[in-house]
Amino acid sequence: MKPAWDQLGDEYKDSTSVIIGDADCTSSGKDLCDENEVRGYPTIKYFTSETGPKGESYSGGRSFDDLKEFVSDKLEVKCLLDNTDGCSTKEKEFMEKWQAKAAAEVTAQKERLQGMSGGSMKPELKKWLHQRLSILKQL
Repeated sequence: MKPAWDQLGDEYKDSTSVIIGDADCTSSGKDLCDENEVRGYPTIKYFTSETGPKGESYSGGRSFDDLKEFVSDKLEVKCLLDNTDGCSTKEKEFMEKWQAKAAAEVTAQKERLQGMSGGSMKPELKKWLHQRLSILKQL
């Protein structure tokens, strides 16, 4: 798996939204692994605004293509303020609306959405909520 992981790291080395890293849980990374409840090796964990501070364990395929597909589909932020090519029309409209608002309003909206993110909702609504949060964090 190490060659696929290293290739994934190379693929995302210039990314502004994805960081690929590794830790040796048998030596210098032991405290980090204990804090994040790593029990077996190798373990892949990912961290997003949805996963909480300990992250979630990845259980998909271990090939480069499997890992890249997961990162691209689930983790990579494609809608950026400085490059809207990856934004949907809905995201662009949301971005324009909130760019015009005062910083205090943006902060209040971000806090409101963060409070909602732990609640139960349909997957498509949860996805849109996190897309909005991602945009607001960039403002």
